[in-house]
Order: sequence, then structure tokens, then C-alpha cells
Amino acid sequence: MAFRYLAADQHPDHDTIANFRKQHLAKLGELFVQALQLCQKAGLVKLGQVAIDGTKIQANASKHKAMSYGRMGEAEQKLQGEVEALLRHAEEVDEAEDGQYGKGQRGDELPAELARQESRLKKIREAKEALEAEAKQKAEEQKAKAEAKIAARQEEREADRARVARAGSSGSPSRSGPTGIFIAAEFHTDPESRIMPEGAHQGSFVQAYNAQAAVDSKAQIIVAAEVTQQTNDKQQLVPLLQQMIENVNGKLQTASADTGYWSEANVTEESLQGIDLYVATDRQQHGESKDVPVDGGSKGSAVLQQMQDKLKTEAGKAVYKMRKQILEPVFGYIKEGRGFRRFSFRGLGNVRSEWRLICATHNLLKLFRSGWKIQPWSA
Repeated sequence: MAFRYLAADQHPDHDTIANFRKQHLAKLGELFVQALQLCQKAGLVKLGQVAIDGTKIQANASKHKAMSYGRMGEAEQKLQGEVEALLRHAEEVDEAEDGQYGKGQRGDELPAELARQESRLKKIREAKEALEAEAKQKAEEQKAKAEAKIAARQEEREADRARVARAGSSGSPSRSGPTGIFIAAEFHTDPESRIMPEGAHQGSFVQAYNAQAAVDSKAQIIVAAEVTQQTNDKQQLVPLLQQMIENVNGKLQTASADTGYWSEANVTEESLQGIDLYVATDRQQHGESKDVPVDGGSKGSAVLQQMQDKLKTEAGKAVYKMRKQILEPVFGYIKEGRGFRRFSFRGLGNVRSEWRLICATHNLLKLFRSGWKIQPWSA
């Protein structure tokens, strides 16, 4: 209301706000740290316990336009077959016209009635105009179709080259899905998004990004935010906690994460020394042997055994139980309460800024509802 009063009740429409956000997206993403520092100053961040998790946010893209290596080969063969069929049809038409009208004739030659001199010139002119219009229309249609096919094929080649480059730099395929390895799926929209398993519906997949968040237990303030193309969370624990330490410039006591973040390298990382980590080692099913080795540690590993024993203690159970209570309301409010289930922008850099903006507004709403106000400066 204060802004509307100062602006004489004039306010920007949706397009103006959307364009402003698009133009300044990177800078708006940087507001995340500033908003977090305000929350810290208001006493909403205590760093007693931080919980970490990821959620899949749909990309501004469609998984149905992704194409596996197998499907790409099938599509190429299909297109080749269509081209060959068109060429055969054109040859058959030529042969039929030769048989009906004579070699080199098409059947549209002047009929006998045009032999009369007085009507011949007029009809020729009329026919010429009609033929020119028809030829021009057909030429434009054929040109548009040809350009569209050439552009589509070029985009496919560029996307394929980008996939090969990314695979070469990471040492792994760009993604995996229910039908095998997928190329940088989304030739025409967002080639940096990935096909990922959707946690809410087992067995289903979505074209998405993996949005990460670290949340403080005091008031559910997001203290670190990141977006990755990786379908799992294995490589996200260390950088997320390092970002959190840098953002708040403070010392964290306890951090918890689910089994997706487990690896011996993560929990023994030197930069995280001093943080009491509680990271689940597996999803043990009822009746399953406790000696089954898990990803990230071999059977009998001392680090693995220490973490398992730690999580079995009363203190460990209490800390890990709090993880869901800290995280799930945050993701639930962002997705359900605010309706943010799909990125508006495309490309990893843009969606990273957009996610940080979403997290910044989450923190600002928490700050506003806490009733805290900036105290006036005094000498």
C-alpha cells in the first residue's frame, strides 16, 4: 500500500514485472544472501541443526521431446524412408505423364480451342497469372518446409554435439531414464534440463532440474540453495554445506541428510570437520540383513559402521527424526502454498538464479511474519 500511495495508485502490470525479473534475474538471485543475513540478524537462524534435501522442479521443457539413442536411429531411418518414398513417387508420376501425354509433355499444353488468334492472347495471359500465383505459393510452401527440416536437423546435430562434449567432460552419460541413455533431451526448449525420476510417483519420470536446499531448524530459514543437473544427491552434500558456511559466516553444529547423500568421502571431508553429521547409509527394508553393503562403502567399513551405530543411538534417532520436520514444510509451502512447480526460465544458470530468488522470497516472508523490524541506527 505504501508503494501504491507514493506512485499515485499506479502499479505495473504482470508483463512489466515479468520483464523486469527476466532482465535482472541474476541480480535478483544474489538477493538470497542479503535476505538470509537479515534473517540471521533477526535471530531466525541459530545453526543448531541444518537439514539437507533435494526436490525435482520441472524444467520449462517436455520430456516427450527427449530422444534416446535408439529412438534417434529409428527416427533417422523413418525420415530416410520417407524421402526415398517421395522420390519414387515423383519418378512414377513422371513416367505416367510421359505415357499419357508423350515424352516431355505434362498435359497442361494449350488445347485446340486456343488456336484461334483472337482468344489465344487473353487466355494465355489469364493462365500465366494463375500459374505464376500457384507456382509462387507452392514455392513458398516448399521453401518453408525445407527450411524447417534443415533447422530441425541442425538443432539435433548441435544438441548431439553438446551432449558428447558434456559426456566427455564429466566422464558419464548425460542422463539415464526408463528406456536407456538419453541425449541432451529437449532439442527445441531447454537442452540443459534432464529426465529425472519423480520422487512423488515411483516409476514416473519428469524433465526437470534437481533443486537443493539446506534449512535451519530454528524457523525453517533456507541457508543454502543450489540447482544441479545430476539426478541423484550424492555429490551435493559437501558443496551445499560449504555454501551455507560461507553464506552465514558461522559455525554449524549438526547436519542431517538422507541416504541419497551418503558416501564415505562426504562424511570424512576435511572442510566439514567439526560438524556433527547424521547421514543415513541405506534404506533398510523389513527383514533385510543389516550386513548388506551399501553404495559408498564396502561391507565392514569402519566409517560406515560408525555412522550406522551413531544413527541407532537415542540422540541419533532424535536428530534424524527432525530432518523431515525441518525440510518437508519448506518444500511443501514452495510447491503447494506458492504453486512453484515449474521453472519459468531455461538453462542451468537461469534456473539457478530463479531458485535462489524463490528461496530468498521464502526467507523474506518468514522474516515479515516474524514481526521483526530493522532498528533505526543510533550514535
